[in-house]
Amino acid sequence: MHTRTLGQGLQVSAVGLGAMGMSQSYGPNPGSREEMIGVLRAAVDRGVTFFDTAEVYGPYVNEELVGEALEPVRDQVVVATKFGWRIEDGRMVGLDSSPEQIRRVADASLRRLRTDTLDLFYQHRVDPDVPVEEVAGAVAELVQAGKVRHFGLSEAGAGTIRRAHAVHPVTAVQSEYSLWTRDPEAEVLPTLAELGIGFVPFSPLGKGFLTGSVDTSTTFSEGDIRNRVPRFTPENLTANEALVEHVRTLAAAKGATPGQVALAWLLAQQPWVVPIPGTRRIERVEENAGAAALALSADEVADLDALTRRIPVSGNRYDESGMAMVGL
Repeated sequence: MHTRTLGQGLQVSAVGLGAMGMSQSYGPNPGSREEMIGVLRAAVDRGVTFFDTAEVYGPYVNEELVGEALEPVRDQVVVATKFGWRIEDGRMVGLDSSPEQIRRVADASLRRLRTDTLDLFYQHRVDPDVPVEEVAGAVAELVQAGKVRHFGLSEAGAGTIRRAHAVHPVTAVQSEYSLWTRDPEAEVLPTLAELGIGFVPFSPLGKGFLTGSVDTSTTFSEGDIRNRVPRFTPENLTANEALVEHVRTLAAAKGATPGQVALAWLLAQQPWVVPIPGTRRIERVEENAGAAALALSADEVADLDALTRRIPVSGNRYDESGMAMVGL
């Protein structure tokens, strides 16, 4: 797989791997820990060099999983993790990006990830109680100490990005972005282009919807986040089916899968966009990696660009509490 360059010269594979779903959010994992280690290592074998985790996934167990899986190939990969939550008794109880908390999280993440340096350290959500300048300053100190290589933000608005970048260079911004979540296009992407910051879309396949494998007959297991995401109610799935059908038709014409088309569209947006689809299956890793080789014509990209103008997306991407946490 070819590589792409985020901000500050950080090179990663064109398609990364989000590890969150191996530990939470999509119901019980049908695979064992050993099988998930196998999936992560298989991704490396297939050219994936960019892996995403966070202390809060689990909490903690996802970093431990990623750390164990990638320890033998640590010098070949880039591992991103995140800070910004206060965790008590195994549960998120609020935001906390105080400098003291950032330092504590960095040390703990280093141990769990079995590494000497965190390649990319994101603020997971903007903390309204801590000026982002203080956050950037705390991460800058960790960079100077050799504990962190690069600073990132997640779900941050354009103004916040500018303020942080003025204190310490931001390497990447992570937000939800896909054919059915276009929020970053208005302000965030132009800001990143101006400042030379990379963009890392999470949920690039619309939590599975854009693979064409989810419809109104789909049932989600207990603990699956999609049970409380408005876009996945039966009425909204019905309304949104026309969108994925269009993607499915194009995929068939190109001998690809709908998911590959959705990822290829993201890759066509800018050379510094690197999606991180999540999966628990090696065959999906292979499919997602194949999107990097799928060429879309200018007309096909433009047609997909206009898709949500022709077929408006029905339903919010988070429930009410989740939307309140988004800084876009």
